[in-house]
Amino acid sequence: MDERITLCGDNCIECPRYNAHSDEELKRVAELWYRVGWRNSIVSNKEISCSGCASHKQCTYNLVECIKEHNVEKCNQCSEFPCLKISDMLKRSEEYQKKCMEVCTAQEYESLAKTFFDKENNLKK
Repeated sequence: MDERITLCGDNCIECPRYNAHSDEELKRVAELWYRVGWRNSIVSNKEISCSGCASHKQCTYNLVECIKEHNVEKCNQCSEFPCLKISDMLKRSEEYQKKCMEVCTAQEYESLAKTFFDKENNLKK
């Protein structure tokens, strides 16, 4: 299986946002992100388009800033791993997973599960 694991354990290769390129695909992702609560509104295609994790972006878990402070590329390379930020992230991810089970179609949920809900195992790789 192909993988591109982010610093927090997400698998980009499976992500609908990472794989959305047409206007229609981006619109569906924006609607999905709104439905599951990852956005407060349906955002523009430009805003929802994936530009990857980078130092210029604000991470909702504050991990981008943290890896810079600890001079590592991924959380699992840090001497403090697993830390409270990781524990918080995993707990929040469980809540997102419950919400996704409620509001997603089976196909949407499967895609999001492959992308976002195996963080802990992905971080151990």
